[in-house]
Amino acid sequence: MLLSCVVAFGSLGSAAPAVPLGQTEPPPDALSAYRGLATWIDIYDKGPWKHPRVAVSKMADRGVQTLFLETGNYRIKSRMFRPARIETFIESAHEHGIEVVAWFVPSLKNLDRDLTRVRAALDFVTAGGQSFDSFALDIEATVERDIEQRNRNARRLSRRVRAAAGADYPLGAIIPEAGALYWPGFPYSIVSEVFDVALPMAYFSYRTSGYAGVYDFIASNVAAVREGAGPGMPVHVIGGIAEDSLRREVRAMVKAAADAATIGASLYDFPTTTRGQWEVLQDITGDGAS
Repeated sequence: MLLSCVVAFGSLGSAAPAVPLGQTEPPPDALSAYRGLATWIDIYDKGPWKHPRVAVSKMADRGVQTLFLETGNYRIKSRMFRPARIETFIESAHEHGIEVVAWFVPSLKNLDRDLTRVRAALDFVTAGGQSFDSFALDIEATVERDIEQRNRNARRLSRRVRAAAGADYPLGAIIPEAGALYWPGFPYSIVSEVFDVALPMAYFSYRTSGYAGVYDFIASNVAAVREGAGPGMPVHVIGGIAEDSLRREVRAMVKAAADAATIGASLYDFPTTTRGQWEVLQDITGDGAS
């Protein structure tokens, strides 16, 4: 699914090429929106939605490389949440060199409606001609109670999202934590089939505490993804809920993510992340395997 690079050469008699003969331009990084330090805004974060430019400016000051911005979920009536504010988020983020990934929570039951709302994000263009840098499907809803049917629906919707996005568009899969009781037998195979990067919701703040506990929990989540979706699957870890996480636990998350060669990591979410936590998060580099 990853983007490829095509190097075009000038015709005979034209000006000298920008790249010396015998060399090629480095390929574009298809996963750049998932590398390094990211942060999250959902539709319930009133402050950032009221003042998008202020929020983005603060992100830039904290070294954020990517903003994951929720465009909606299956519960709301509109196809997209506050599109005028989304436009401001995108354009302001790009001004600061921050990439923006749209994320949406489908019902996994009404697939036609789910796909319509995904398309709204994929097709969104600001007045200035800018769009999202990527899209991530948040695969976690339990509206469909039957696990086998939910798995089938997740596969069907994921494939339809890929068809709508196109083969070269970078797609992320936001997936449950390893061994989630509400989703036994999670279909990791669809992650490797359709998506370019996995984002496990490794919310350690719900499951463990202390440096060692958090380190092991993050490491086990990355291992589960690579066991189920393949050893080469790029991973961006979504760690604990910021307001319920101690600084040393965030440090353990960052260390575990680095040791597991993830391409990025983040804490959920932006408004609740403290100054001390941001200081620790600066160590997220995104130097992992891709």
